[in-house]
Amino acid sequence: MNKIRLILIDDNKLLREGIRTMINKQNDIKVVSATGDRIKVHEKILALKPDLLLMDLGLINKNSIELVKSLRKKFPKLKLIVMDILPIQSDINQFVKAGASGFILKDATNEEYMETIRLVTKGEKIFPSQLHSSLFSKIVDSAVTELTDSKLVKSIRMTKDEKKIIKLISSGLSDKEIGEKLYLSAVLVKGHKHNILEKLALSERVQIAVYRDTI
Repeated sequence: MNKIRLILIDDNKLLREGIRTMINKQNDIKVVSATGDRIKVHEKILALKPDLLLMDLGLINKNSIELVKSLRKKFPKLKLIVMDILPIQSDINQFVKAGASGFILKDATNEEYMETIRLVTKGEKIFPSQLHSSLFSKIVDSAVTELTDSKLVKSIRMTKDEKKIIKLISSGLSDKEIGEKLYLSAVLVKGHKHNILEKLALSERVQIAVYRDTI
């Protein structure tokens, strides 16, 4: 079995070593490099050919967005996960636009770390549940006051699970409750929610509340 190859960047040595030890206990994931130095990250990626980069949002301050953009441009197949204590919504928006595949809270459980890494490697988009909630709330709220092109809405293809999740969200269920009803993990529900947001194309202002009435 091929292991997921991961590069970890965090300038807190204690945290970095803790995360590396935690990840390397997994049978399917390997940290090929753990460093606090972002300067030579491009060279490390070329030499080590990782599947995923796990990086601290606060590591490079204002240059973090530019790093994500440059990595996405130079290594389009590389998955990027950003870690933070509690990222604010504006950070999420900027990093998603720059090309990040996911966010994970630094106080997440071991299980959440591993499942996020595995799902992002498979192509899922994973973000903390409270950030999903605020983003979904924003979309639903705006749907009340803005008109949407119904033809555009109807042209969007959703999976059966995504359609079910939209209806359950509209019913006010939490990620955990949705997962229990659909026999999915909470992390996978979060991933589906992000995929829904992408398909609804936020830049085109297509809202979930409107889409709900077409399915």
